Amino acid sequence: MADDKDEIVESPDIHFEPLVKLPEVEIKTLEDEEDTLVEIRAKLFRFDKTMDPPEWKERGTGDVKILKHKETGYIRVLMRRDKTLKICANHYVTPQMELLPNCGSDRTWVWNTLADFADEEARPELLAIRFINAENAQKFKKAFDEGKDLMAKVLTSKVNGVTSPGKEDKSSTKEDKEKSSLDADTDSVADKLQTLTVDGKTEESSGKNSDTENSDSEERTDSDTEEQK
Repeated sequence: MADDKDEIVESPDIHFEPLVKLPEVEIKTLEDEEDTLVEIRAKLFRFDKTMDPPEWKERGTGDVKILKHKETGYIRVLMRRDKTLKICANHYVTPQMELLPNCGSDRTWVWNTLADFADEEARPELLAIRFINAENAQKFKKAFDEGKDLMAKVLTSKVNGVTSPGKEDKSSTKEDKEKSSLDADTDSVADKLQTLTVDGKTEESSGKNSDTENSDSEERTDSDTEEQK
């Protein structure tokens, strides 16, 4: 009996097949279309002005990236939280942005962005990011400044690309006006020439008609004279 009590009863291996098999779906993050300029682990904060008094709030810890789009050349800052991979920073780098040290710290930067898309809706944010050491902070700043320069070149080339056709349009418009004026002058000269030709014909024909009338009157006079004789 004791042996029976000590005997371990094996439980059956129960396996249930899922009712619906869901295929694996590849989630696109759009990062495949971008080159990574820098990727460093950091902690991000945002300045909450709705609080009384306003205060800094932690937004997430994870890898912050500075990305460059392969086609457009646009530069953006992207940061995702650990594990959940939820976006906590997502905005373009502009030439006007400045990284400022926070309270004299050599591993923390503060900057403003007019449109951060971390919450899908664009909103202005005052952000602060803290790195584990000053070396990583300097790496981030170097890549950030390089991104500003690259973005400035992209925007400048885009502006030049927009204004150049305008100049061509203006020159073409000027040429069209000159051509229209030239055509008008040509038409005017042609009309005058046609008028002169028609008038000449009219004067010539009227001269012929007067000569004919004179000859007719002379013939009538001669016939009348002969009848009187």
